[in-house]
Amino acid sequence: MKNILLVEDEETLNRSVTFLLEKEGYTLFSAKNLEDAKDKFENNNINLIISDINLPDGNGLDFIKYIRKSSNIHIICLTALDQEFDHIMGYEAGADDYITKPFSLSVLLLKVNAYFKRKKSNNRNVIKSGDIKFSVNEMKVIKEDVEIELTKNELKLLKFFMENPKQVLSKKQLLENLFDSDSNFVEENTVAVNISRLRDKIEVNPKKPEIIKNLRGIGYIWNQECTKDE
Repeated sequence: MKNILLVEDEETLNRSVTFLLEKEGYTLFSAKNLEDAKDKFENNNINLIISDINLPDGNGLDFIKYIRKSSNIHIICLTALDQEFDHIMGYEAGADDYITKPFSLSVLLLKVNAYFKRKKSNNRNVIKSGDIKFSVNEMKVIKEDVEIELTKNELKLLKFFMENPKQVLSKKQLLENLFDSDSNFVEENTVAVNISRLRDKIEVNPKKPEIIKNLRGIGYIWNQECTKDE
């Protein structure tokens, strides 16, 4: 999907950007104020936001901060302001890119195309399981559209589990995957500790895990199907 939310109150520019991007095959959701923008963002699966800074009912920077509370979606700012301070404020609010008005529509199109090209490239070799997405290339994990921070060992554990779903993995297998060495030299509870920490970050209720199941005396199992995009 290539759904774009355009937040721009200037009618002519709004129409021009919408026409250009729809011609290129993108789906546009157009908003001319913050209230409408928030509504369209909350009720549609948006992949990219292009937002003006000066809007009739508020500041676009506040909208960006609002988005950043729940999403790491890519945001391009449109603004007539051309001072270094204004750019800094935009980036600090959470913007990813900046275009100063007046601008060439071709430049905007290049930026949009470049983003989706990078996104497509990064999405290769992604393992999905329920609401969890693991980008193997970037070693990045997204849960419910929010990136979660994992340690190196937690990432290695998660990758091993998601590459072997619905399979019983012994403690020895997990230790060897974690340390690439003889597991006899590692403390016995290392696997349990790392799995407990991983559960805290991915399970709805870590005390009653539904994703990483413990088969007492045998090992562990990733209890969800996984799909892989190459």
